[in-house]
Amino acid sequence: METIDEYVVRVLPTLQADAGADREADVEALRRLFAAQVQSRHLDFAARWLQTQGQGHYTIGSAGHESNAALGLLSEVTDPALLHYRSGGLYAARSAKAGRDDGVRAILQSLTSARSDPMSGGRHKVFGHPALSIIPQTSTISSHLPRAVGLGLGLGFARRLGRHTAWPEDAVVLCSFGDASVNHSTAVGALNAAAYLTHRGLECPVLFVCEDNRIGISTASPVGWPGAMLERLPGIGYRAADGDDPVGLLTQTRDALDEVRASRRPGVLHLSTVRFLGHAGSDTEIAYRTRRRIEADHVHDPLVATARVLVDAGAMTGAEALDVYEEMRRTVMQGAEAIIGEARLESRPAVMAPLALPSVASVPGEVAAGPRRTLAQAINATLAELLEEHGETLVFGEDVAVKGGVYGVTRGLRKRFGGQRVFDTLLDEQTILGTALGTALAGFVPIPEIQYLAYLHNAEDQLRGEAASLAFFSAGQYRNGMVVRVAGLAYQRGFGGHFHNDNSVAVLRDIPGLVLAVPSHPADAPGLLRACHELARQGQVCVYLEPIARYHSRDLHAEGDGLWTAAASDGAVIAPGELGVHGEGRDIVLVTFGNGTFMSLRAAEALRAQGIEATVVDLRWLAPLPEERIVDACRGFGAVLVVDETRRSGGVGEGVVSALVAGRHPGRIARVASADSFIPLGPASDQVLLGEDEIVRAALALLA
Repeated sequence: METIDEYVVRVLPTLQADAGADREADVEALRRLFAAQVQSRHLDFAARWLQTQGQGHYTIGSAGHESNAALGLLSEVTDPALLHYRSGGLYAARSAKAGRDDGVRAILQSLTSARSDPMSGGRHKVFGHPALSIIPQTSTISSHLPRAVGLGLGLGFARRLGRHTAWPEDAVVLCSFGDASVNHSTAVGALNAAAYLTHRGLECPVLFVCEDNRIGISTASPVGWPGAMLERLPGIGYRAADGDDPVGLLTQTRDALDEVRASRRPGVLHLSTVRFLGHAGSDTEIAYRTRRRIEADHVHDPLVATARVLVDAGAMTGAEALDVYEEMRRTVMQGAEAIIGEARLESRPAVMAPLALPSVASVPGEVAAGPRRTLAQAINATLAELLEEHGETLVFGEDVAVKGGVYGVTRGLRKRFGGQRVFDTLLDEQTILGTALGTALAGFVPIPEIQYLAYLHNAEDQLRGEAASLAFFSAGQYRNGMVVRVAGLAYQRGFGGHFHNDNSVAVLRDIPGLVLAVPSHPADAPGLLRACHELARQGQVCVYLEPIARYHSRDLHAEGDGLWTAAASDGAVIAPGELGVHGEGRDIVLVTFGNGTFMSLRAAEALRAQGIEATVVDLRWLAPLPEERIVDACRGFGAVLVVDETRRSGGVGEGVVSALVAGRHPGRIARVASADSFIPLGPASDQVLLGEDEIVRAALALLA
């Protein structure tokens, strides 16, 4: 079977000028287009060669998709771009347009995981470069589309609010993805959100570029389906271009960019491509496509198509086109040979450096006069203070603005700060988090709300795969700080079930670099929220998990005692890892968090009635878990009971017990937790959730 390389080498020198061809083509643009396409193609070949040498670690290529170079050629270098993994031509064209001569080397460094890779520092093969406004994306399942929508929205916000961003006021967000990804819920949600914003008359200047090669790994896209889906998006302009028609490609690409730039509304460019070299180096394409089908695509090679138009225009001969092709082969292969042996990341600290937690110091707050506040009131007041003090702060989510939240936590904020800084979103958690991802890139500090913890799970990859990974894959050069407020955990009375009483936080504790705080008491809520906000201002992704059942609690032991309220503590900051310690009893220490703090303090009172003095330690910070401080806090206690309201398997308590064991705690250690069960509706929930009596019994057993 003739390879695509053999086909190009055979066909290029045979090209002859067509006397009847249009000679009015933009020759200079076509020359730059051809150069970028050829560079991208030979980098794909080099990736395969490097793998055979044991030096390359990535072989998903752009071969057949090089028509996307038109976007790099015609967009501005200052247009932020979030790219599909087959957008090599675009990267090459933009690098050349920026006047850089390191485009080939940068990709080779990325392919070989070289520490000198200018984007990821050797952590992953990504298309990205700060000097090119290309924000690195792993883009496996169109997970970057919600961020693109959020960034477009953020650019619009910045224009209206008069805020500076890293990009010009007329910037267009480029977002490329594959035809198979059009079917993924993430893409569908993002495209729907873009249409929704257009319907509402909000700016969202995003050009979505579907690179349609009509196959997803081995599964063919139904003929006409991607176009039918993309063309029907309400309010979004649709243009189609053939990758093997370079003149039409340049025209449609230029028009699409101009339209989005002028209208500040999203658009779609549906780019027809082909795919050469299979899905990746490990893909045996002949197993699912016939030899005839594979070779039939060769006639649609965008490189040959561009060369043909240049020959028709009299700008070069077929032999000269081949010379350009072979000269680039030599350049790229020389670079590939030279890159072998470059240093790679060789230590755990070096790999994890972008995940390091910024420094935030504790600040004691000034206790203010006035009525004591519940947890909900304390959070509301702190959000108001942050909005007042920091003009870049945004609060948004489902029902947070007009209604003020399901539990009234954001009540009054929209009226005070306006609908551009406190606003309701559509009902889609992926879009909510994507809005945070994009507005953070635009210079805002977003505080999105996920209405219930259970609702996070269908969108958690926006935190895992996009939010927390950005600093890692960009070696800290790009960050998207945010504070995701989540109403969660269990123990609601009269309203519940597994959607509104969810005690699963394992996925949040498993995300590298993510900070997870849980305010238990209204006295702690402002300091924890302020610390998260400061971390977000430094680019950290934080989740602030609020115990629903404690939002409106006022009393702890007896009606009217007011022990679950607190006076205002203006300006307080509780640094990451700082524990809350309640009591001075030395018989046993209860280590807990969230609702567990409330229950443990009540259990400690019951133990005191039996002559047992207990201390309660509130973790406050669940990720990263403050292991050393936990060990220190438990030192000197002969008995440690870990009180964990989350599930026994995958619960927080596992990490606490592990920390104590690793820290060689000499005393007895026990753990109580909720059952490995979904939480049923009504009183049956008491059968699976950890209760106060269970805490008391476990403490007595541990001390027996």
